[in-house]
Amino acid sequence: MRSSSARSPARVCRSCAAGRLRSADRIGSDPVKIALMDSGIGLLAAAAALRTLRPDADLVLSQDPDGMPWGPRTSEDITAHAVAVARAAAEQKPDALIVACNTASVHSLEAIRAELEPDIPVIGTVPAIKPAAASGGPVAIWATPATTGSAYQRGLIREFAADVDVTEIPCPGLADAVEYADAEATAEIVATAAAQTPPGTRALVLGCTHYEMLRDQIAAALAGTCPDLAFFGSARAVAEQALRRARPLRETGGGTLTVIRSGRVEELAPEALAYAEGRAISDRSTAGLR
Repeated sequence: MRSSSARSPARVCRSCAAGRLRSADRIGSDPVKIALMDSGIGLLAAAAALRTLRPDADLVLSQDPDGMPWGPRTSEDITAHAVAVARAAAEQKPDALIVACNTASVHSLEAIRAELEPDIPVIGTVPAIKPAAASGGPVAIWATPATTGSAYQRGLIREFAADVDVTEIPCPGLADAVEYADAEATAEIVATAAAQTPPGTRALVLGCTHYEMLRDQIAAALAGTCPDLAFFGSARAVAEQALRRARPLRETGGGTLTVIRSGRVEELAPEALAYAEGRAISDRSTAGLR
């Protein structure tokens, strides 16, 4: 096993028990409503997966543009911000909440669950190291510098990929470049990470939710050296888990979108529309209407 060094955390989302029926005020004939939270637009990949799986589901996106980035903050500060964002989502009475952020899942998942469960099931984000390793490798993991080489990520590698060749690749600045739709910076950082990815890599773990919106760009950057590459992200898995834990779905929903930014109901950030995932959900925004 090879590893690049770095520092800091990330943590698994536990497999959660089967969902329970929520309180009576959300049962009736109302459509299912799923909330997602992140500091920024990293939640778009999971939101788009939900829209694909259940076009009739109402979505709530709760973000923290006033407090981002969360990564450099202390664990206590991250938790304070994450719980506030979760509370803003909970005010919309969703049937489940996805913590679509590795950093928040590492530092704040237990606090968010203590705040909202059992009324609202909370689903954290799991780096897809286990399924990537099951493919046989070699495996590369692209992640933030804080996650790369962290005790948490190394623990997952030991547990699920001990017999597989693994290379950890830090991608400093990539999440911010995606957040602000900075195409030039994104291309430069992707090229740098691609150059560090061993030729012949067959499985690439996208260890930050922001990276999932760059699959085509990353694939193009690695096409010459890794022609048989498969991607492993968490978006679809957490979307499926949220739908499993929500109450039985209705077919009568309008598939609306509510966007909350640092507690304010607003429109989707313009930068989100630079990505297919953002465009896929933007035509049903109800910002300002509820």
